[in-house]
Amino acid sequence: MWYIWLIAAGVFFIMEIATVGFMIFWLGVAALIVCLVSLFTANVFIQMSIFVVLSALLLLCTRPFIEKFVIKKDEKVITNAYSIIGKEAIVTSSFDASSKLGQIKIGSEKWTAKSANDEIFNEGDKVKIETIDGVKAIVSKI
Repeated sequence: MWYIWLIAAGVFFIMEIATVGFMIFWLGVAALIVCLVSLFTANVFIQMSIFVVLSALLLLCTRPFIEKFVIKKDEKVITNAYSIIGKEAIVTSSFDASSKLGQIKIGSEKWTAKSANDEIFNEGDKVKIETIDGVKAIVSKI
C-alpha cells in the first residue's frame, strides 16, 4: 500500500506545481508521511485517518505563516499615466481660468494641464498633479 501513497504524494506535488497556491503541497507531505506509516500498518482506515488529520493540521498550522511571509498579496501597482498623480511638476506655459489649458513638465515629459480650481499659473510655478482627465493633468499650486 505504500506505493499508492507515494504515487498520491507525487500527484499532489505535480498539482502544486500547476497551481502554485502552496496548499496542495501539504497534502503531498501528509501522503509521504502516511507512506512511511503504511510500512508499519496495513489498516487502510488508520492510514486514511492519519492522512486526514495530518493534512488538516499542516494546513491549519502553516497556512497563516505562509500567507504572512511567502505569498505576496495583490498590491496595486500604478503604471502609465496614473503613476504621475501626486507628483510635482513645473509649469512651462502659463495658464489661468480664461485660457483653460497650459503645459507642465514632469521629468522629461510634457503634459497638457488644466487648473483644478481656476488658479492662475505662471511659467516656472511648481504644481501638484491631482488627477488625470483623459490626456490632461489636473493640477493645483503647491
